[in-house]
Amino acid sequence: MMDRILLTGVTGFLGSALLRRVLTLEATRVTSVVRNKACEVSGKQLVIGSFATNFDISGELRKQDVVVHLAALAHTRSRDNLTDFERVNTRGTLRLAKQAADSGVKRFIFLSSIGVNGNSNSKPFSECNAPNPSEAYAESKWRAEQGLWEIQKSTGMEVVIIRPPLVYGPNAPGNFATLTRWIEKGIPLPLGAVNNRRSYIAIDNLVDFIITCIDHPLAANETFLIADGEDISTSDLLRKVANAMDKPSRLIPVPERLLTLGATILGKRDMARRLLGSLQIDISKARQVLGWQPKVSLDEGLVRCFEPRK
Repeated sequence: MMDRILLTGVTGFLGSALLRRVLTLEATRVTSVVRNKACEVSGKQLVIGSFATNFDISGELRKQDVVVHLAALAHTRSRDNLTDFERVNTRGTLRLAKQAADSGVKRFIFLSSIGVNGNSNSKPFSECNAPNPSEAYAESKWRAEQGLWEIQKSTGMEVVIIRPPLVYGPNAPGNFATLTRWIEKGIPLPLGAVNNRRSYIAIDNLVDFIITCIDHPLAANETFLIADGEDISTSDLLRKVANAMDKPSRLIPVPERLLTLGATILGKRDMARRLLGSLQIDISKARQVLGWQPKVSLDEGLVRCFEPRK
């Protein structure tokens, strides 16, 4: 049984949700890694400071069966500086993993990003696709993945890598928060004719999948692309979000080519790509290998996002 778990990133959007769920599991002992004593989380804490430092928590790792590593420098918190991302997301991850392996930890679960596969596609990404990161954040995650497989080969510690797309849920940060603010303010959006296809994942589904990977024997030494399994256009997503918020969706049908041209002129090409481009994920491997199915539908996941507001 993998009943001694060390979690990182527990004060973040995903980490706090995972911690709440893990604390409900019977016979599970959880240690949460935090930056400083001011971080308030339930259960046992281990203060580590930044993952960019030369930390050493081998003594605590000797007491653990599994490490779930969620902590990272996100692209919403730093400019596209590969050095910054690499210091935390690559070198910090590998320092932790090497200490875990040397301390006898059985399994290391790493939250990566679908950005490792790329930013857009014409066919759904699967685990068979060659990595093609195009941003510094995704590049740092890919380098961490490569280093983890080297550690796995040399030590035998089991590694599980998870690559999700945009994660949505109550108080979600980043692009999802931006979309909800637009709708909350009633801003007319020129996105009513966008006909792309994108994958998303509800935080409840991602938490459930991570927990599945903690002790499922067939998760060992595998990479999984994970999502809700329901791909929709940006236009439909905005309509569903507005419906979940009990707000009108003020969408204007502007041709995509004009949106792309306008975004290029304004220097917003990356934003246009995220709103207009397609990014689909094939989750067949998670279903077939682990027998996992998303527990929450897209519609239900969006409703849960705004339940506290009602």
